[in-house]
Amino acid sequence: MARKYFGTDGIRGLTNLSPMTAQMAMKVGMAAGAHFLRGDHRHRVVIGKDTRLSGYMLENALVAGFTSVGMDVVLLGPLPTPAVAMLTQSMRADLGVMISASHNPFDDNGIKLFGPDGYKLSDEAEMAIEALIDGDIALAPAGDIGRARRVEDARGRYIHFAKSTFPADLRLDGLKVVIDCANGAAYQVAPSALWELGAEVVAIGVAPNGKNINHRVGSTAPQTLSETVVASGAAIGIALDGDADRLIVVDEHGRIVDGDQLMATIATSFARRGELAGGGLVATIMSNLGLERHLAAQGLGLVRTSVGDRYVLEAMRARGFNVGGEQSGHIILSDYGTTGDGLVAALQILAEVKRAGAPASEVLHRFEPLPQLLKNVRYARGGKPLEVDSVKQTIAAAEAELADSGRLVIRPSGTEPVIRVMAEGEDAAQVEAVVDRVCEAVRAAA
Repeated sequence: MARKYFGTDGIRGLTNLSPMTAQMAMKVGMAAGAHFLRGDHRHRVVIGKDTRLSGYMLENALVAGFTSVGMDVVLLGPLPTPAVAMLTQSMRADLGVMISASHNPFDDNGIKLFGPDGYKLSDEAEMAIEALIDGDIALAPAGDIGRARRVEDARGRYIHFAKSTFPADLRLDGLKVVIDCANGAAYQVAPSALWELGAEVVAIGVAPNGKNINHRVGSTAPQTLSETVVASGAAIGIALDGDADRLIVVDEHGRIVDGDQLMATIATSFARRGELAGGGLVATIMSNLGLERHLAAQGLGLVRTSVGDRYVLEAMRARGFNVGGEQSGHIILSDYGTTGDGLVAALQILAEVKRAGAPASEVLHRFEPLPQLLKNVRYARGGKPLEVDSVKQTIAAAEAELADSGRLVIRPSGTEPVIRVMAEGEDAAQVEAVVDRVCEAVRAAA
């Protein structure tokens, strides 16, 4: 059964339009609270948020919903998504909530839910909560209404945790690091953690005003970071997104290092020290073929999943891997956390640069990526262009043409009527021609 409110990463949308309204946030609080009321103990939910203006509205609405069904609320304030996941578990909460739309513009927002184990909820749990949202929810008696309080040491707890993942025998002394926090959730914790580990820190994207999150800064807009690294003579630059669960790096020349290169660096570092579980890493179908070949040359494997960090994590847990992620920089290191953590991943990268004693450009560019091209084709809602014979024939011919020299990935968007066509191979001109032919066939059939 298709879910009505939850997408691949919680509930998300344009603020003050359904489903991202205060009324819906209150209903989510009531429904999720009711679903997780188990036993006679005082139930607790922790709530964090990024720096969006609408966070205040949604936070208060969620508090009203949770307390109305008898659940106590602990407010964490602006914190990264992985910090909320970590604190849900460490504070023995029954539920964790992150108010964020990740890398989206400020006028979007979202609600992500974590279970008591710190993992994102299963499809079954989300379906159960959806059923409650659309039904009647029993309210607590007046004497059992929950309480809400704000904790002041949440940032310190997360900084301590993040620093604990950095090798005890290393320091960042002498390393000049530019950190771009996207005017988002990590604007306080990330610069502090790096400074306390000894780095000389140049911080940008650390002046949130409620409306500038991800605006020309952060992992989806790394140009400012690149320019700042070069202008300041820094050794490396780190860009997080709005909720700090993904990471993009630039080297000392301002060149971007994407998630594929970062995963390769971390996996080979772990393997060298005997710490890599699963014999390789987990990535999505969008990761470059160059990554797969690089790992194979070292005797390491690559397991591919559908696009989305939840699918990466599912495969990691099922197969016993401890490194996985996406080309976009969403990197999951399960030895340290239950979801992607941009700061923790960045610390592993910085540790490798320090160990190597070499420039970031030499340490982090692990392989030459194959030419890769992605184009989107929009079609009329309700149409099924991929089921048309002419499209099927064109796709089959394109796959045969690339054969062993490349890959073709055709992926319908899960949120809009768009077909994503991606190809990669040895010859950039051939890749472009293949993508264009498939796109044209889809357009003709749409």
